[in-house]
This record gives sequence, structure tokens and C-alpha cells, in this order.
Amino acid sequence: MSTQENRNNNSTIAFYNLENFFDLVDDPHTLDDDFTPNGMRTWNEDKFFRKAKKLAKTIAKIGEEDSGTSPVLIGLAEVENENVINTLLQEKALKDKDYAFVHFDSPDERGIDTALLYNKEHFTVLESDTIPLIVDNSNGERDFTRDILYVRGMLHQEEVYIFVNHWPSRRDGATATSYKRIKAAHTILQKIESLNTTVSNYIIMGDFNDNPNSKSIKTLMETGMFINPMQKLLSPSTGSANYKGKWSLFDQILISHSFLNYEKGTHTFKKASVFAPDFLKERKEKYKGNPFRTFAGKKYLGGYSDHFPVYILLKENN
Repeated sequence: MSTQENRNNNSTIAFYNLENFFDLVDDPHTLDDDFTPNGMRTWNEDKFFRKAKKLAKTIAKIGEEDSGTSPVLIGLAEVENENVINTLLQEKALKDKDYAFVHFDSPDERGIDTALLYNKEHFTVLESDTIPLIVDNSNGERDFTRDILYVRGMLHQEEVYIFVNHWPSRRDGATATSYKRIKAAHTILQKIESLNTTVSNYIIMGDFNDNPNSKSIKTLMETGMFINPMQKLLSPSTGSANYKGKWSLFDQILISHSFLNYEKGTHTFKKASVFAPDFLKERKEKYKGNPFRTFAGKKYLGGYSDHFPVYILLKENN
């Protein structure tokens, strides 16, 4: 069998935090004022469409060397609404890719949500919903954060359950906010338990705001239900994001053990990777190799995102 035929059986499953992908419209119900023409970042049409073009180019290329084509599924974080997703899909790099998407507005105070892009030729949505993350701040008031996106569908011939996450941030300190992300892990486990299904093909992806060895991720792993193929991708010199010179791997894709079998009609895990080609990297000496981001504080850099995408490769067993 040729290499090309081998690649044709491979499917890329990706996750990408798009870093503040807002439109220009001021939503009176959310804290999106910075990303408006009169806001602190003077967000305008030129910047918006430039970012959309760059993100579309990136998404189209994730895993291309391994599968010969664009990803079958892409979980997204930090999208404001359906308008920005539609704009993304109308860009030249994605326009002919036959993508559709699942998105719900969540109660996040900044108005940023998660979403799932899927190639209609390879994936069919059977059910989708949001799973509210009910968690309080230390003062007892609710932290209005992102819902967890739940999608059940058919990946080729195989039924899969997908959870797209963007867990509460570390803004008030990693330790002080850890309980929120642990609650998010328990929320997913409760949902899985409620499914009461014999099918156990789970893909849990997202920006978890925690590393593979953090308590929240361990909460999922200690159930024995999952493998974390991203575990070994974090090192002092590699990761998916870099803050003050230190690498993190908050972006991860966990999968159930069922993706290690070889039965006909199923999918087998082949590899996991951080997608970090040179065009996504900062070139300036001090930050060389870091994600080339759109903003550094108030300063507009014109880059892609402050996160690299991550992906796994699944082989379809025919």
C-alpha cells in the first residue's frame, strides 16, 4: 500500500484556542468593549479580517503532513459568536472544505465560547448540547465561565462523544482557582455517567488552563477511562503556550482506551502533536519560538494566537 493510501485512512482531530476572536460589535451584555473600534485595542475591520485569514490558513494546515488533508474535527476556544465562525469558514483557505459547526452562546462574562468545526463528509452530528459549569468564586458569587460543549456524532462508522472545554483561568492564582477546574473535570465525569451507554468512545479536548500533571487532569485520568497522549509533549523548551518564558501545555486532547483497538469500522490512535510550524512562531530574539500572538497587552502584533494548536491522528480501520 502506498504512503498516500495510508494517509487517506488518517484523520486529524485538533483543538485551537484562537485568542480573543471577537467581531467589532459591542455586545451590551458582555465585557467585550476592548475589542471594538473605540475600545482599548481599537479593534477594526482590517485587524479582524487579517486575523480571520491567518486562523483559517492555520486550521487548514493542522496535521496535513500526516493525513494529507485538513482536520476532520477542530475544537475551538475564544470565539465570540456564530458571526466570527462564519467569517472564518468563508476565508479562502477553508471555503471549499465542507465544514459546518456546533456552537452555543455561554454565560462567560467576556462573551467567549467554545465551538466544534466538523467536516460533513467525515462526521455527522447526532446530538449536541451545553453542559453548564456551575462554580463559585471565593466570595461565594457564581463565576460566569464557559459551558462545556458536548457533541455526539458519527466519525465515519463509529459513534463518538466529544467534549470541548475552556476551563476557568488561573487569573487569581493557579492554586487558588484549582478547585474550579477540578469541578469541571467532575462535571464531565457526571455527564459520561448519565449517558449510560455501552459505547465508550470519548474525546475530551480543550484549553484546560492546567498541565497534564495538574490535579484537574489527574481527576479524569484516575478513573482509568482515558489515556492522555499529550503527556510527554510538555518540556522546558516545548508546549502549546508560553507565559513569562515558561512553557505550558494547557491545550490537550484526551481519549478513551477504545481508540487503541484495531477492529474494523473503528479508529486507532496513531500520534499526538503540537502544531508549531515556523509561520506560527515569534521571530524576535527575546520571544523567538513562542506563539506569534495578535496582541501583547495593548500592543497590536498582528499574529495568529497566543496558543499553538494541538492535534491527534486517528487511523480508520477498514
